[in-house]
Amino acid sequence: MNNSHSESYAAAGVDIEAGYQGVRLMKKHVERTMIPGVVSGIGGFGGLFAPDTSGMKEPILVSGTDGVGTKIRLAQLLNQHDTIGIDCVAMCVNDIICCGARPLFFLDYIAIGKNDPEKVASIVSGVAEGCVQAGCALIGGETAEHPGIMDPNDYDLAGFAVGIVDKDRMIDPSMVKAGDVILSLASSGVHSNGFSLVRKALDVEHAKLDEWSEELGCELGAELLRPTQIYVKPVLDVLERAEVHGISHITGGGFFENIPRCLPKGMTAKIDKSALWIPAVFRMIQRAGNIPERDMFNTFNMGTGMVLVVDKNDADKARELLLPAGLAPAVIGEVVPGDGGVELL
Repeated sequence: MNNSHSESYAAAGVDIEAGYQGVRLMKKHVERTMIPGVVSGIGGFGGLFAPDTSGMKEPILVSGTDGVGTKIRLAQLLNQHDTIGIDCVAMCVNDIICCGARPLFFLDYIAIGKNDPEKVASIVSGVAEGCVQAGCALIGGETAEHPGIMDPNDYDLAGFAVGIVDKDRMIDPSMVKAGDVILSLASSGVHSNGFSLVRKALDVEHAKLDEWSEELGCELGAELLRPTQIYVKPVLDVLERAEVHGISHITGGGFFENIPRCLPKGMTAKIDKSALWIPAVFRMIQRAGNIPERDMFNTFNMGTGMVLVVDKNDADKARELLLPAGLAPAVIGEVVPGDGGVELL
């Protein structure tokens, strides 16, 4: 039995026993993520994982780290903390899949003003759900209580993912060529980027977040808190069966910053705006904030959470493979010779 207790530390605002209780409550969620390769459970000084590299000639580890930004304010305003962890996992694993890597494991970090074991366990339940969706294990994490630095009800969440890919199966810009087709994979909404602008445009602090919106077909708060789509499993399936030359996760910076990251020098992404499916929430944000269209495409995913650059001969096959995942794959453009960047037509 752990008899660790410090009255002095408690008087300074840190409740060690609440931390232990949080770990006990989160264990059932962590257990959902256990996959072959996990060597240790949570609670040790390091998370241990033994990757299966059989059949790989030159395995490469791919890492990614991210948080969820000011979207956390929505979770706090709505007092709903069980989905924000999905966003955290998504932001990391959706990045590493752009290299063609399969996520292996994930670690989270929660900084909180006052340790509330139930709230922490709720946050971790979302992290675990994200790991299940991505097919990776949650093998460790840290909860840090920050009295005097953060308000008791405040918290922040960040994560770190590691994946693996054989070197000769890696996706990199050198593979992209003129004539390749650009496929869009639908986002689930705003995802986890641009929320400082969202909060300003929609005056989130004073908005009726629980009020039904005919335009959105749901409550405003539910739409804004909707978890980020995790693309790992359907994209890995496509990579096994179609010729994919490039992948881009559309995060902060929107189309203009992210799509060029998967293009080689001398190539431009030519995008047909009429082929895009743009959810109502983006129209609402643009209208409320009087935001120019270019700024919208330079901030948000605009309904396209990920793009695949595919050999034109495999475009139909890739679309057919992605349809069952509900990602509404659509041809939105092509790669052409140019000075780089994105052309929205």
